[in-house]
Amino acid sequence: MVRLALTKGRIEADAITLLEGAGYECAELAADMRGRKLFFSAGSGKIEIILAKAADVITYIEHGVCDLGIVGADTILESRRTFYEVLDLGFGRCRLALAGPAGCDFYNNLSHKIVATKYPNITKAYFNDRNVDVEIVKIEGSVELAPLLKLSDAIVDIVETGSTLRANGLEIYETIAPVSARLIVNVASIKMKKRETDEFIERITEELNKK
Repeated sequence: MVRLALTKGRIEADAITLLEGAGYECAELAADMRGRKLFFSAGSGKIEIILAKAADVITYIEHGVCDLGIVGADTILESRRTFYEVLDLGFGRCRLALAGPAGCDFYNNLSHKIVATKYPNITKAYFNDRNVDVEIVKIEGSVELAPLLKLSDAIVDIVETGSTLRANGLEIYETIAPVSARLIVNVASIKMKKRETDEFIERITEELNKK
C-alpha cells in the first residue's frame, strides 16, 4: 500500500477524476468531499488517501509519512524542499503574477516598493533575479486588499481569470510562472516502495496520455 497526500479544495475534484480514470476507485472519497473524514481507502485498498492543505502535503512528503502527493506548482516553488516532482498533471491551471493598481507603472521610481504576497520566497527570488530591491509583506488572507489599503504598491498572487483583480481596480503587470497540479514523490519511497510507486506513476501517466 502507498499513501497519497491530496491537496483539498481547488484541485481535489480533478484529482479524483484522474485517479478514477487510472483505475483507482474513489467512491468513498467522492462521496465525502464536503464531509469531515481525512483518511480514505481507494483502489481496493492499494492506496490510502489523506486530504490536507497544500503546504502540509509538502511536509508529509518530505518527512516520509506519505509516499506520493498531489499539490500545486506554486506550493512547490515556495517550499524549496527535498522530494521528486515527477508529473505535471495538467489541471488546476493558473499563474503566479505581479499585479497592482490599474494604469500604474510598478517599475517607475523604484526608490522603495512594497509587495504583499502569500509567497515571500518566490517573490524574493523573482525580484533578486531582476536586481530589484523590494520590501515583502507576508499576507495570509485576501492579498488584493493590500494595495487598496495602501499597505503595498503591488501583490504577487495566484491568478485564474483575473476577475477579482478587475473588480478591485487591479491589473496584472507581469506573469511570474505558470501553475498547475503536480505529482510529487518522497525520496525514500521511490526506492523503498519502487514497485508500488512505479505502478502508480505508470497508471497516472497512461491516463494523462489518453487526453
